[in-house]
Amino acid sequence: MSEDTPSIFLIGPMGAGKSTLGRHLAHILKRPFYDSDKVIEDRTGADIPWIFDVEGEAGFRRREEEVIDELTLLPGVVMATGGGVVMCEANRRHLHERGVVIYLWTPVEVQLARTRQDRNRPLLQQPDPEAVLRRLFEVRDPLYRQTCHHIVPTSSGNLRKVSDQVLGCLGIEATG
Repeated sequence: MSEDTPSIFLIGPMGAGKSTLGRHLAHILKRPFYDSDKVIEDRTGADIPWIFDVEGEAGFRRREEEVIDELTLLPGVVMATGGGVVMCEANRRHLHERGVVIYLWTPVEVQLARTRQDRNRPLLQQPDPEAVLRRLFEVRDPLYRQTCHHIVPTSSGNLRKVSDQVLGCLGIEATG
């Protein structure tokens, strides 16, 4: 893979598999991997739920915007983003213009199954997480579609199949 190959940015809802797939792709392609939420946590010394509690979603989104601006300027990386990254217009623009954006499309039922036990997702710590996921999907799906260059479904849960599809979108032959 040459150094002038664009960065790969993974977007999509929580539970889509962005971090897992991102680490896998980075390993296959021998590229650095970044998870924007992890970078925010490392820099603040606090986890995402704590940031939401103390600064609210708006405070978290400000931090996220700074990190996305910085990470999208790095050459040849694979980056997983938080599910709400597309809520900020500057993030959508930076992602779309600075790399190849893959929208990992995942139905709400699959998101719910994958995130059911996860206590590290502040937006789902409510009595009806399914209703929250459906509302988020309704708002964010059009923004994911506007931002991405390719859409890859992840509901199969098969990491190799999904990574092969992403590599195909990039014109890279799967490493079988």
